[in-house]
Amino acid sequence: MAVEDPREAERDAILRALAPVVDGIAATFGPVCEAVLHDYRRPEKSVVAVAGSVTGRTVGGAMSEIGMRVLARGDEATDELNYVTRTGAGRLVKSSTMVLRDSTGAVFGALCVNVDVTEVDRVQSLLAALAGAGGPPAEAPVTTFGDDIDSVVDALLDSHLDQTWAGLDRPRRLELFRSLDERGVFAVRRAIEQVAARLGISRASAYSYLSQARAAGTTSAHDTSEGANP
Repeated sequence: MAVEDPREAERDAILRALAPVVDGIAATFGPVCEAVLHDYRRPEKSVVAVAGSVTGRTVGGAMSEIGMRVLARGDEATDELNYVTRTGAGRLVKSSTMVLRDSTGAVFGALCVNVDVTEVDRVQSLLAALAGAGGPPAEAPVTTFGDDIDSVVDALLDSHLDQTWAGLDRPRRLELFRSLDERGVFAVRRAIEQVAARLGISRASAYSYLSQARAAGTTSAHDTSEGANP
């Protein structure tokens, strides 16, 4: 009989305890609020509880690119609070992502709160215009929210690829893979195959570029450390 890992049991217990909190947060702030509980052990199906419908998430859905970025940072991840983004449908959303840790300090999930502030922003802009104050607000970045992890990976790739793969020289190809890796893309199962297909290269080539990008990053970090401690 397999012995259950006590850390996994602890993590499961934390998620079960937080599930009612998700409902409570959404109920408190009403229809403009959504709370989402994520289990990062399953990036492709990380949503284990959700209340509200600001981003249209459902249980069993995938994490967003924000979650992938947190996942990529591992145990060094920190809470990201009160950041503003925009959905693909144009809704302005203020969010907070609070990482979940087990008793050893390992990050294994997150509790996210999303508040639709679209109408608040419109009223604020109208009042500013009536008062003759201020210029146009800064445009919030668009974030892909969806239950399909493939669409999230595609959106991240599109945001980092401004020309064809053939048009990139080797340093820019390595930079592309490094950037995607830093944002947690390759923590997702089958992402390397998806990226390779989108770029029109073989899986072996994609693995090679990823390995080289990681090696270059490690070397740069080492050189910086050496320079800081002569």
